Amino acid sequence: MAKDNHPILTLNPEQRLTETLKLIEQNKQIWILTDQHGCVMLNTEDEEDGVPVWPESELAELWATDEWADCEPLSITLEDWIKKWQPGLAEDNLLVMVCPLPGEEGEVLSPEEFSAQLG
Repeated sequence: MAKDNHPILTLNPEQRLTETLKLIEQNKQIWILTDQHGCVMLNTEDEEDGVPVWPESELAELWATDEWADCEPLSITLEDWIKKWQPGLAEDNLLVMVCPLPGEEGEVLSPEEFSAQLG
């Protein structure tokens, strides 16, 4: 499917959260962006640091433009997310930005809130 035609692009942040959770549970993986320094992080409107996550690599690639053009999507298994990423993000006081789109940060949750909603 062409990434600019993805049905999730027409949804508001709350609807994208619901759809993202459903796709992550189905596919058992979460997508992030990485560069030579590691995981890409963004700032929320409140100047808090967060890690953006997407349900599919094509959606993550929408962010890989301009200053993020050399970023690559990376798949994390749902099991690794729960066991390693969620505790690590919580320890570092980082938030999870769910399926942000260019110009829209998406729903922002704590790592614990995000993982709790993953069934």
